[in-house]
Amino acid sequence: MQRKIFAFLAGGLFGAGLFISGMTDTKKVQGWLDVFGDWDPTLAFVMGGAILPMLIAWRLTQGRKPLVGGTFPERAKAETDSDLVVGSVLFGAGWGLAGLCPGPAIASLSYGGWPHWVFFGAMLLGMALTPALRRAVDGRGSAA
Repeated sequence: MQRKIFAFLAGGLFGAGLFISGMTDTKKVQGWLDVFGDWDPTLAFVMGGAILPMLIAWRLTQGRKPLVGGTFPERAKAETDSDLVVGSVLFGAGWGLAGLCPGPAIASLSYGGWPHWVFFGAMLLGMALTPALRRAVDGRGSAA
């Protein structure tokens, strides 16, 4: 139960941070990505404000256990492969077109209106279809 309470509090804090920083405002996000037009650099501070504490947190968690049990996740592999490149391109294209990514999309469901629900539905559909698409692509690649 304690773990669920901490997860709820952490999720609420994360959602509030996304809202306060403007990450749930699609126009602000698209302004950040429009480097050749009307560029809005304020989200650079949001990203820096997230990256720097996580850099410290990763260092502090080495060899320790979480307060509420379990283990900390392993460090991600530093390999660049086709899955990473294709996933990054698709994520970036979706982020640029819609101005949302998964965290802000969920955080904005309560006030974003129907376009946010359409994005959320499309995101869930994409997640559901990805394993089948992956199998189809891998199957075609091995037959050649």
